[in-house]
Amino acid sequence: MRFASKLPQRAIAKSLGLSQGAVSGYLSRARAASLVWPLSEDLDDAQLEALLFPLPPAIVSDQRPMPDWAWVHRELRRPDVTLALLWEEYRAGAPDGFGYSWYCDLYRAWAGRLKPTMRQTHIAGEKLFVDFAGRTGEVVDGRTGEIIPVQIFVAVLGASSFTYAEAVWNQKLPDWIAAHVRAFAYFGGTARQTVSDNLKAGITKACFYEPTVNRTYADLARHYGTAIVPARPYKPRDKAKVEVGVQVVGRWILARLRHRRFFALAELNAAIRALLDEVNNRPMRGWGMSRRALFEALDQPALVSLPPFPYEYAEWKRCRVNLDYHVEVAKHYYSVPHQLIRQEVEARITTTTVEIFHRGKRVASHRRSLRPHRPTTVAEHMPSSHRRYRDWTHERIRREAEAVGPDVAVLVEVILRSRPHPEQGFRSCIGILRLVKRYGAERVDAACARALVLGTRSYSSVAAILKNRREHTPAATAEPPLLIHENIRGPGYYH
Repeated sequence: MRFASKLPQRAIAKSLGLSQGAVSGYLSRARAASLVWPLSEDLDDAQLEALLFPLPPAIVSDQRPMPDWAWVHRELRRPDVTLALLWEEYRAGAPDGFGYSWYCDLYRAWAGRLKPTMRQTHIAGEKLFVDFAGRTGEVVDGRTGEIIPVQIFVAVLGASSFTYAEAVWNQKLPDWIAAHVRAFAYFGGTARQTVSDNLKAGITKACFYEPTVNRTYADLARHYGTAIVPARPYKPRDKAKVEVGVQVVGRWILARLRHRRFFALAELNAAIRALLDEVNNRPMRGWGMSRRALFEALDQPALVSLPPFPYEYAEWKRCRVNLDYHVEVAKHYYSVPHQLIRQEVEARITTTTVEIFHRGKRVASHRRSLRPHRPTTVAEHMPSSHRRYRDWTHERIRREAEAVGPDVAVLVEVILRSRPHPEQGFRSCIGILRLVKRYGAERVDAACARALVLGTRSYSSVAAILKNRREHTPAATAEPPLLIHENIRGPGYYH
């Protein structure tokens, strides 16, 4: 464009989307390489690049030994190790060796010839990359012969490429979390960051700038002391390490198992584990060391120690506290402090416990119950007016009602059975029993009989009958029949 079209550098830069300085630099390199336009037809792109960007000449001399660049590359993966430090150590052993700038240029030229995934320098213990493989495994149902596809979970440590793989039934949250727990146990620790693809199981909202991590996944990370870092959408280099790990698992494990049939997931995972150990123990091309040797030298000492207990899978649910200061979780009702009535809370649900959080603070913890439509109530959560009734039970109310009279016992049982939760009828029943102190057992039993005839089921009805002395009113005269007369207008008259 400069020589054929005579365009100025600014126009060239705007056309190619480069800075003017970059264009000027390319033209300077062309002049330094004595290139003339038009270029020779025998000059290909690789040769042109070599002329424009020549490698620094390697000086072969006893006083200027060439550093072991593979060793330098490995050392850079250790925490806080820099090229400046390695150069100082190099010069300490070779005082007449390369200067710092030349040393850096030679290293970068060597690193530039590595595979793209190897050029990334990962600090030991810093990152663990996780993903599902695109290829699936197979398990055969022994009863029906149906072939069930299973997913392959892969985890790769950044510095050593030490790899873990296992088969799970699906990519849903429970299997995703369980696979992480087993991977952490396999490594014997966790990296400071866990880099995940934007799977629905782990990332509820994929966003280039502010992705949202699933609450359970974040809970797992907090338990193990790692940070979930979602890979940026459409940035494959963010997860290049695990992509290579997926290829390795596919070629060296799944391909070798393609002719075998497995009738249980555990059987398949045992076969995967045997081949996985071979993969981690095999020397890597270009490194001269195995993944396991690199792991033991780099990642293993730098990993975060495992907590005393493995993570227990938990799901989260948003709830609103009902007027009875209980929240519903899996059709069971758990109490919270009564001051939180109508407030929004979060329930953390495991197989054994239910914890309730309000604005990030735990306000209640219950042993999980599988009894549907029943409450679990802590006395301290009740308002003071309700605590008076906490010692009452269904059996105690029935027993005291029978002691007052048979009709009291029947009405109490009717009231308790009419409520969704029998405890909701406790206050009515206790109120009826306490009427005995004021009116006597005989009158209260007669009032309950009267309430049963009228079909009423409340303390207020029984109290009204006693107050008005209606407990002995005959049922036949209590409700006079409606008059039947031909002159009485029916409802159809008004339409």
